[in-house]
Amino acid sequence: MIQPTASFKENLQLLPSIEGLDRIDLVDQAGAIVASIENQPGKQGSLAVYQYLQQCFGALNAEAATHGLDIFAEHTADAKSRPGAHPNIDRLLEILNGAPTLSIQLVVRGH
Repeated sequence: MIQPTASFKENLQLLPSIEGLDRIDLVDQAGAIVASIENQPGKQGSLAVYQYLQQCFGALNAEAATHGLDIFAEHTADAKSRPGAHPNIDRLLEILNGAPTLSIQLVVRGH
């Protein structure tokens, strides 16, 4: 696992490439897709973080959420002060505060 710095931009440089990844689906325990993160400008940072969390933890649980919040660095503080401004960080905060674990499904291009 990486040791996150205080800079989200620096942390992104430490994460695996998202090339070839179309999107990530977050799936609840009933098998329903509750959210997707597309590979498009403005969402690629979140896509990289969630892909990395899937590779390290296998699911979005409290441990993964804690690590993810560290990776988002300065954006985590902003998300806490402006709920709704960063939905992918808000989701990590919800998991940390007791929301059910979600599975993270990687969807590669062409599938």
